[in-house]
Amino acid sequence: MRKIVLINGTISGLLMVLSFIVSFYMMEHGIITFDNSELFGYSSMIVVLSLIFFGIKSYRDKHQNGVITFGGGFKVGILIASIAALFYAGGWEIYYNTVPGIKESFMDRYMELSIKKMNHDGKSQEQINAKKEEMKQLAEMYKNPFIRISMTLMEIFPIGLAISLISAGILRKKPISP
Repeated sequence: MRKIVLINGTISGLLMVLSFIVSFYMMEHGIITFDNSELFGYSSMIVVLSLIFFGIKSYRDKHQNGVITFGGGFKVGILIASIAALFYAGGWEIYYNTVPGIKESFMDRYMELSIKKMNHDGKSQEQINAKKEEMKQLAEMYKNPFIRISMTLMEIFPIGLAISLISAGILRKKPISP
């Protein structure tokens, strides 16, 4: 199980890091916008984390003689999701702290684009001002690496959890009774 979990988790995590690097590149070059970058990001997570399904299936078929309980499948899936999430958060930390200008401008740009979207959606000035205050507090919190890493983990982990639950349910297979 360890080898399957490590391989699938590592591949998923590395693909997720590649995905957010590609996303930033596409935003910087006007290929995607702030609005559809979230769609791109979460769609990428779902596609990449489908390796959870294949990891559970591989474990069931190659190491469990085609039999796996829901709990066993969920265990494999959540371990793969955890490794992928750790790679994703670690990759973001490295990117955030090493790419010139990102650390200094990321939260300002995020706030600017969020406010721009609110203006476009016709939100009131009161709502916009409240959002600005909320974003300023968030920007201050984001300076703390433990909070930033926790926030990054919370972007990906719930999706991994959901895919683990669904995959474990689909792939569970009881032994055939004689």
